[in-house]
Amino acid sequence: MSEDEQAEWFEFNQETVEALIEDGSDATKPHTIEYHFAGDDFDVLEKAAVDAFKAGFEVGDAEELMLDDGGTIFCFDAVVERLLDVELINADTVKLLAIAKKQKVHFDGWGTYFIE
Repeated sequence: MSEDEQAEWFEFNQETVEALIEDGSDATKPHTIEYHFAGDDFDVLEKAAVDAFKAGFEVGDAEELMLDDGGTIFCFDAVVERLLDVELINADTVKLLAIAKKQKVHFDGWGTYFIE
């Protein structure tokens, strides 16, 4: 993982958390954060899922998705309950980027649901 890549994700994390709070999501309540991974080799992606589980994340079943060009890709989510705290999300990002790099899969950011 390059410092530039990490900095880009940290900026994304900051902007996303700020947008959620500005829109009224309750920052005092835990949010289900879903971190996304993808890869074209199921076995390699499975190794990344095991690493994410060992790092303390709940891991969803891998799904196979059809791409617009007819190819396929596999993906899974690593899930954790977190307050909308940029430092916590940045720490998760560092761990998960390291897993993605180690296993040569794609880390595709995160999402959550609005909580009133």
